[in-house]
Amino acid sequence: MAAPKDLPEDIGGFIRDLRQTAKISLRQLADKAGVSNPYLSQIERGLRKPSAEVLQQIASALRVSTPAMYLRAGLLDSEGQQGVLAAIAADPELTIAQKQTLTQIYETFRNENARNRPEEAAPETTPAQEEQK
Repeated sequence: MAAPKDLPEDIGGFIRDLRQTAKISLRQLADKAGVSNPYLSQIERGLRKPSAEVLQQIASALRVSTPAMYLRAGLLDSEGQQGVLAAIAADPELTIAQKQTLTQIYETFRNENARNRPEEAAPETTPAQEEQK
């Protein structure tokens, strides 16, 4: 999956460039996307990572395809395959609250698994080596 660091710009810079090209203010985009002005400002400055749902709202407000926004944010791979977060955001059967809850749960599990993952650099020791220590 393409990660934001693999792309030429971060998602915030991409959104800012689209907004400036469309010649609309930060406040206007925030109103159209249904997010707060300070939150959108933090996204553009790279201080916040928007959820798939917020990206969908911003894409709609900027009249950009949602998959293009997801690809730039790293939620889709280069073949256009949806990630879990993109699939949650795109599901028409879920309410916004349900989408947010599922997204939070999924991200919590991923963060927990990343913290519990054993260090790759640590060499494994045998019981005999442990006794010599």
